[in-house]
Amino acid sequence: MEEILSESEMKLDGVRQKILQVAQELSGEDMHQFHRAVTTGLQEYVEAVSFQHFIKTRSLISVEEINKQLTFTTEDSGNESKTPSSDGQDKQLVTWRLKITPVDYLLGVADLTGELMRMCINSVGNGDIDTPFEVSQFLRQVYDGFSFIGNTGPYEVSKKLYTLKQSLAKVENACYALKVRGSEIPKHMLADVFSVKTEMIDQEESIS
Repeated sequence: MEEILSESEMKLDGVRQKILQVAQELSGEDMHQFHRAVTTGLQEYVEAVSFQHFIKTRSLISVEEINKQLTFTTEDSGNESKTPSSDGQDKQLVTWRLKITPVDYLLGVADLTGELMRMCINSVGNGDIDTPFEVSQFLRQVYDGFSFIGNTGPYEVSKKLYTLKQSLAKVENACYALKVRGSEIPKHMLADVFSVKTEMIDQEESIS
């Protein structure tokens, strides 16, 4: 697990370097004018970093923590025509920021639920029946938070709420099956039970 987390951190550092390039390109510009061009990538970043954070801490990373990661300080090359905020005396340092908007954050967290679904199936396949219940509780808290927003938020957030509800229902129903039948099924077959249960829910939803 430590090796995988270290590898994921290296890859996320690579992504953050790309975000730094975007921040430098947009310095001095109206972010809202170009937000549509970068919002999908920012949502994917939120999904990835929140998934990593959940694996480490079993909790949800805040938008403030994410934005701290997207504050960069570099030495001024003297060739920049744009003027970001600067500090430092001996060396001229410049600070670049690309803030995650609340909507980007919410949409990224909503997409996280799909990754957590796959995490449940993989963990059960490895004989770990505790993780699905932890994920189920976490998804319930996330869904409750989104429910407070309801239809009052942006359209994209309202649309994601339905998908989030589906993911929660699949995990909760599968956890119910594991709880009821877990003791009578060999561990190596539990993943099949989990998968069949989620497929049955998908079929019921398509019929309805």
